[in-house]
Amino acid sequence: MSIRDDEMSVRALKERLDRNEDLIVLDVREPSEFQICNIGGVLIPLGTLPLRLDELDPESEIAVICHHGNRSRWAVDFLRQRGYSRAKNVAGGIEAWAREIDPGMPRY
Repeated sequence: MSIRDDEMSVRALKERLDRNEDLIVLDVREPSEFQICNIGGVLIPLGTLPLRLDELDPESEIAVICHHGNRSRWAVDFLRQRGYSRAKNVAGGIEAWAREIDPGMPRY
């Protein structure tokens, strides 16, 4: 799978988190999904993102994650249109994280 310049792989995200790099993880899933499994970060469901933009720093690098990467793709496009130029989609979402990084993580 090729990674676009506005995406990052789950492996790249894991490496960045392990190095404690300055990065915001934005989870755009629903609270019920977040309760099943998550990697931490800020939970702002996609439907509320337009109302909660002020909670995010447009200068920060933001790794956006969802279940499979579709909602987070929409969120990244939305954020970039509003000046959040460092927003990146986590390719494959939490499902890829469970497959590649943490096989013990609950999947749904």
